[in-house]
Amino acid sequence: MERNEVFEKVTEIARDVFENDEIVLTDATTAADVEEWDSLTHLSLISDIEDEFEITFTLSEISGSKNVGELINALMKHISEG
Repeated sequence: MERNEVFEKVTEIARDVFENDEIVLTDATTAADVEEWDSLTHLSLISDIEDEFEITFTLSEISGSKNVGELINALMKHISEG
């Protein structure tokens, strides 16, 4: 799966989790950029991504990702190892 396809799917998941169809994610997007993004929705987002792609992030991947791009990079690593 190509990175752009993964990014599109993660955007769909984010729109569902945050209940906002207008969200546009970029590599630089952070939680501070999305009004609905708080600690609970963050957990939902991570969980839904893990379920969709059948992977499990490590704690360091979750806490170390400073923006969406870094999260996608971690996700791509899991996909390539799968």
